[in-house]
Amino acid sequence: MKKLILLVVVMSSLSITAQTKTELQKHFEGYYKQMKKQGDIQGVINAMTHLDVIAPTQARKDTLAYIYVSEGRNMEALNTIGIEKSGTDSDLNTEIKAIALNALGERARALEFYKVLYAKKPTPSIAYEIADLMLQTGDLAGAKEKVEYGLANVTDEMRRTYYETQQPYQTSLKAGLLYLKAIVTYSEDKDANQEIALATLNRALAIDPNFNMAKISKEALLTRKKGTD
Repeated sequence: MKKLILLVVVMSSLSITAQTKTELQKHFEGYYKQMKKQGDIQGVINAMTHLDVIAPTQARKDTLAYIYVSEGRNMEALNTIGIEKSGTDSDLNTEIKAIALNALGERARALEFYKVLYAKKPTPSIAYEIADLMLQTGDLAGAKEKVEYGLANVTDEMRRTYYETQQPYQTSLKAGLLYLKAIVTYSEDKDANQEIALATLNRALAIDPNFNMAKISKEALLTRKKGTD
């Protein structure tokens, strides 16, 4: 009899726990929708964190990490999904790791994840990121190859965001790739290729006269040219 009573109590307790968990999940799913509707990013993060605690899934972790990285909270993004590379990682998971590691100055590690994305589905935008990282790590031949792929496949509608100014801005991805091509060309031989690099920067600026990175690079090359004349 005592065993039967104990079993009933345990089963009742499990039922109440399951019911409470279901109610909490519904609550935070509703809370998530409301915060998203209001544009409250921290509210969205709080709701997604609670949902992942109640019913953890990799998709929820990836979504939470994506929100973090979109807000520039790169370390929090990596703390959410880790920095290990796995064959089961989703494309979103891989992209988050690449973006966050690059933003944190871990260029070689970021490059690994961008290469994974490129191997799955090469695009001009990923080619740009790889070329930029290769340029920074001294792989001029690799950077040149990716720039040429990007220029061969880019469309006029494609854009890229830059963050070197106080206010981030977008410009044509084609202009961005031409800017990278100029930097790669100049880096290959600073004296022999200076005029070619300037001409390439002018092509980028013809697409977008307000492209700040291209303007800065052009001014630097013109200053150097004056100093060597």
